[in-house]
Amino acid sequence: MVACDGRGRPLAVLVTPGRRHDSICARPLPERIRVPRTGLGRPRSRPDHVIADKAYSSRGFRAYLRKRGIAHTIPEKTDQRRHRSNCGRSGGRPPRFDRETYRRRNVIERCFNRLTGFRGIATSYEETASSFEAAVTLASFLLWARSVGRRPLDGRQQPSWLLDRTSHVGAVLCVSR
Repeated sequence: MVACDGRGRPLAVLVTPGRRHDSICARPLPERIRVPRTGLGRPRSRPDHVIADKAYSSRGFRAYLRKRGIAHTIPEKTDQRRHRSNCGRSGGRPPRFDRETYRRRNVIERCFNRLTGFRGIATSYEETASSFEAAVTLASFLLWARSVGRRPLDGRQQPSWLLDRTSHVGAVLCVSR
């Protein structure tokens, strides 16, 4: 899993087993992110908003986000919607979903495309998890070095975190104020 900012620059890396579901591993990633403040104070690690795909549509993950006071935009799976409607009035109300906010997920996908531009990461040449994590960290540093002085991807600041499930890697997008 990779965390990145609004310009698509990686902030944190978390290597997980290939067959581990991303929603299980999504909770430890925010603890790895530390966005320094311009003045004094602790680094920021709580996002304003989380945007995720259907893989993260579990009750447990939504409860985790609500407990931390994080707004989220996650589409509901069809089987969850069906189960809720079968329960009738006791099924609860549907979670809020904003299509305009959800469309901003493309920033994280572009970050993955730039990371997979490095052949060693795209083909996973490394044999150990620590060497793969080091390769992703090095590629992230190179992406940061290339982006110094460039404008954001869409020309505006996006104060949200994005969760995405592309291939076998998940990601979070974090933007500081």
